[in-house]
Amino acid sequence: MSIRFNTAQVPPSDRAEAIRDVIWGRVVRVDIQHHPQQERISAVGTISDVGSLNICSVRSNATIIRRTPSLVRDDLEPSLFLGLQVSGSSMVVQGDREAVLRPGDLAVYDTTEPYTLVNESGIHQHFFRVPRRELALPTAALSRVTAVRLGREHPVTDLASTYFARLAGTRPAMSPQQAGAVEQPSIALLRAVLAICLGDSRLAQEPLESTLQCRIMEYIRAHLAEHDLSAARIARAHHISVRYLYKILAGSGITLGDWLRVHRLEECRKELARSRNRSVTIAAIAQRWGFSNASHFSRVFKEQYGVSPREWRQLEERRAGAGLGR
Repeated sequence: MSIRFNTAQVPPSDRAEAIRDVIWGRVVRVDIQHHPQQERISAVGTISDVGSLNICSVRSNATIIRRTPSLVRDDLEPSLFLGLQVSGSSMVVQGDREAVLRPGDLAVYDTTEPYTLVNESGIHQHFFRVPRRELALPTAALSRVTAVRLGREHPVTDLASTYFARLAGTRPAMSPQQAGAVEQPSIALLRAVLAICLGDSRLAQEPLESTLQCRIMEYIRAHLAEHDLSAARIARAHHISVRYLYKILAGSGITLGDWLRVHRLEECRKELARSRNRSVTIAAIAQRWGFSNASHFSRVFKEQYGVSPREWRQLEERRAGAGLGR
């Protein structure tokens, strides 16, 4: 989903707070220094997501943006920002480095460390936030590329600049399925740019391979309750074949069907034991965790735990009544 904001629709006295609310709520927590005259505060932009990639396209006359030492301690998932200068110029400052950006230039900065964005002529940029776990690059390597100008004189950076500008422009018109299809290629392109900047092309591929199983299991856990979670879907989300997916899981002794069944049953068992769920039918709980057939659910539950779902719920009710339950 994309949201648009325009301070022209907000009373001048409320504009600074309105900008803060939308940026803090959808992008990142930062201090924003605005024009001293409230009626001259102006910001127009669009915020959208491409899977785990957050995009903020903005034109504003704000002059200085700071991610302060206190703000870096917030609960935002550790992420990297890619800034793409559209017009004018700006400066990115992080650590002991600073990068001056001109139209088409890129720079990255880390949300876990303080940074400052200086925009003397106003902001006209696309900002892309991506979780560091998705980049799968070593922290020490990332620290070497923050606040470094990535200019269009390099062919891969030039390609990335053009691509990300087009992505920001076309994302609002994309369907969720289309956006999902370009999430991983977009992150892979950013990873390639950073690897080239670091002078080590191996970084573009090796972290992906070494963290693939971890990312697969994280994806499965996140989508465990969804009925359409399948080997084909998991493989497609990670741009591998189903056969290779099974090979990766087999390397850790995991059989996908068995793993899904056991963990879904465990979630059902927990829900059946909760007193606040007593009014929810057993079939509804089973359905919630991917078991569409009540008879099948009852059978596999008893195979796993030695009692039927109804017997388990009754046992927990008696335990709760005796003051022994949850």
